[in-house]
Amino acid sequence: MTPLRQRMIREMQLCQFSQRTMDTYIAAVVGLAEYYQRSPEQLDYEEVRSYLHHLLVERELASGTCAGRAAAITFLYRRVLNQTNFRLEFRRKHSGKLPEVLSRDELVRLFRATRTVYHRVFLMTTYAAGLRLSEGRRLKPIHIHSERMLIRVEQGKGRKDRYTLLSPQLLCELREYWQAYRLGEWLFPNQKGTGPLLYGTAQKIFYAAKERAGLKRGRGIHTLRHCFATHLLEEAHRIGRGRRVRIEVTNDRRRKQSR
Repeated sequence: MTPLRQRMIREMQLCQFSQRTMDTYIAAVVGLAEYYQRSPEQLDYEEVRSYLHHLLVERELASGTCAGRAAAITFLYRRVLNQTNFRLEFRRKHSGKLPEVLSRDELVRLFRATRTVYHRVFLMTTYAAGLRLSEGRRLKPIHIHSERMLIRVEQGKGRKDRYTLLSPQLLCELREYWQAYRLGEWLFPNQKGTGPLLYGTAQKIFYAAKERAGLKRGRGIHTLRHCFATHLLEEAHRIGRGRRVRIEVTNDRRRKQSR
């Protein structure tokens, strides 16, 4: 490990970055160094800008990806190399596209296409509780509050704790899953049982089930979180519309009786 990388890791740890953010930032700086075959300490501002231009125009990386790498490089120069005047402005362009969402019938096909109970319950939990991948993989049995019908999410995005919904159907699935596996600390452990499910493994579970189910929509496992939010909104709209109909019918009856 080079002294520069050690210094960068130290600064990120002082800022209390998550391990995943640290890995992403290090990878971004490594990419810069490999492109020029020189240490970032030897590069000037215009060379860094040219590298970003290369990522955006020649490699055609997404705007969000380029913005993330710009943030990592800016952190390196400002916080590690003490170039306080370094300002790498990069405007992230939002596409305005809506995320692809699976229908309820497609979700049923997805869950049925899984190979094991472990895979099925993991995907169902991610969807039914509206979890991010980082949140779902780190669930523990103690986070399932069946008496309150809630799931506790610890240290989610922004290192914040929160509660999310626990549906009766998901609770039944989790109980059957628990009876079958009798797991330890982690609700969804890795293959060796030494820690939580790995990011790559979780994505493979989703993509494999999606392919077997013959689904075309949806990209990564984060699609399930989009489905949760969309279906919740649709259900609220349906209930609200039903209430309006009942109110209109009641008011119409009252008007007829008053006549």
